[in-house]
Amino acid sequence: MVDVITQHIDVWTSVQMTKSTAGRGTNGKQTAYGIKKLRELILELAVRGLLVPQDPNDEPASVLLEKIAEEKARLVKEGNIKKQTPLPEIGEDEKPFALPNGWMWVKLDDIGSTSIGLTYSPKDVSDKGIPVLRSSNIQGGKIDLNDLVRVDVNVKSTLLVEQGDLLICARNGSKALVGKTAMIKNSVEKMTFGAFMAIYRSECNAYVEVFLNSPIFRNLLEGVSTTTINQITQANLKSSLTPLPPLAEQHRIVAKVDELMALCDRLEEQQTDSNAAHQTLVEMLLGTLTNPVHPELVEGCSNREQCPSTGSGQTDFETNSGRTAFEAAWQRIAEHFDTLFTTEHSIDQLKQTILQLAVMGKLVPQNPNDEPASVLLEKIADEKARLVKEGKIKKQTPLPEISDDKKPFDLPNSWKWFRLGEIVSIRGGKRVSNGYPLLSTPTPYIYIRVSDMNVGTIDDSDLKYIDEEMYSKISQYIITKDDIYMTIVGATIGKCGLVPDKFDGVNLTENAARLTPILVSKYYLYKVLSTPFCQNQFIDKTKQVGVQKMALIRLASTLIPLPPLAEQHRIVAKVDELMTLCDTLKARIKLAQTTQIHLADTIVEQAVA
Repeated sequence: MVDVITQHIDVWTSVQMTKSTAGRGTNGKQTAYGIKKLRELILELAVRGLLVPQDPNDEPASVLLEKIAEEKARLVKEGNIKKQTPLPEIGEDEKPFALPNGWMWVKLDDIGSTSIGLTYSPKDVSDKGIPVLRSSNIQGGKIDLNDLVRVDVNVKSTLLVEQGDLLICARNGSKALVGKTAMIKNSVEKMTFGAFMAIYRSECNAYVEVFLNSPIFRNLLEGVSTTTINQITQANLKSSLTPLPPLAEQHRIVAKVDELMALCDRLEEQQTDSNAAHQTLVEMLLGTLTNPVHPELVEGCSNREQCPSTGSGQTDFETNSGRTAFEAAWQRIAEHFDTLFTTEHSIDQLKQTILQLAVMGKLVPQNPNDEPASVLLEKIADEKARLVKEGKIKKQTPLPEISDDKKPFDLPNSWKWFRLGEIVSIRGGKRVSNGYPLLSTPTPYIYIRVSDMNVGTIDDSDLKYIDEEMYSKISQYIITKDDIYMTIVGATIGKCGLVPDKFDGVNLTENAARLTPILVSKYYLYKVLSTPFCQNQFIDKTKQVGVQKMALIRLASTLIPLPPLAEQHRIVAKVDELMTLCDTLKARIKLAQTTQIHLADTIVEQAVA
């Protein structure tokens, strides 16, 4: 049966799941689902008698059980343990599956003893005293003594751990951690264990630990009512049905499990290294598309002096080298596209690169007939002056000029660097009065919060409302369908999006800003604000004053690369097209992951059937 493990190594190592993590700067993490299933399969085969061959010369489990019963009777007679209350016999209908010859179904209390740990109060904790093993001292199936608590109390000898004892987490805030185990080995001082822990003591402890970590016991645990409050009682533990092999086979099983788990460790390490190398390669190659150019890639133009000026502020050297380096970088990626973009994280990196290329003027070709951005700026200035005169916006404090050393990268000739406040009107929202409770019952007055801002739009699944009286106080602090919203307080600073038509004119929280583009495509501006280039600026502009906050004047100073209006529309269309392709690729990856997961599950089901 071990063949099912070695014959499908490619399946175990290829099946991964993407675990998304939230927050700025976090990545979707690949988890080794296949190797997790392989570990579970090894343990399940072990306790079903399918991992190692049986030896007819082994003393059967029934004889082992008799010897354990005699030893328990001796210990009771000597006063070393208490007499156990007999448990009901195991009926045939209770046995989950058939066992090999020489095995038998027992209850854990039949082959060992359990104890619940020491109860102590916070005032008992001391720098001196006896160490107390707790759930945090079980890490990766081993005892970890780095976070020991000591208590200065008298501890009964029955609550002292011994070499070979099996420490079990009996209660925990996380249900997944209930039942985790570790063997007591190489203890150099007396130790006890906490009230949320249990000790199991048996001649069969090494095998029992395999059983307690197997899917069979985990499934039994799920069926116990007390696990709904994240605990397993001593009574539950004692009565747990256990498939018991002969003692000699137990040793063979434990040795084989250790061998195969070591194999899983190596496979997991290789997979982690491979994932890390793949991610680094993708980021490095995508970086060559957006990083400064390399002059040595340009044929016939080895230095700036050899390249005549174009008369537009850039030399042929700069123009040609940029184009040639970019094309060479893209060619390297295109040749290996199918092997590079195979994970959701790599697709997300590609999306970010697309946005960055868009704002660098590298995504669509420039049209010399387009009206340049410098002319657009003049029109924007005229329009702002008109809006100020009509009282529709406030006169803006002049923003500092952008010197050449402040420009992060070169732009095409028809583009121009602006500050955000030059091309939009920026206004804040308004908080409701202190103590005023937002309403869940709908009224005509919706109040948009940061929590309603999600994935570039406004989510209507949990809207809150204000009454007419509160609306009259804050009615001018709204957001419209022509605006872009941006969060300016807290951990999500810089999160932005477009306002659906149905939220035109609703009230806006003070924790977000309203950006109204002036003669600029709001769709282009939204994409620019979403780029790593702008998001990094927002991080730099935040300052810690109790909570993170970005002042509107600092937001206004954000550097924005602006193309001609006609090119803005072409960029938006191209970005939307490429993002759709990326989403299609990501959907295919998810489908492939689902198929691989089903394959791994099927192999496991067939192996234990």
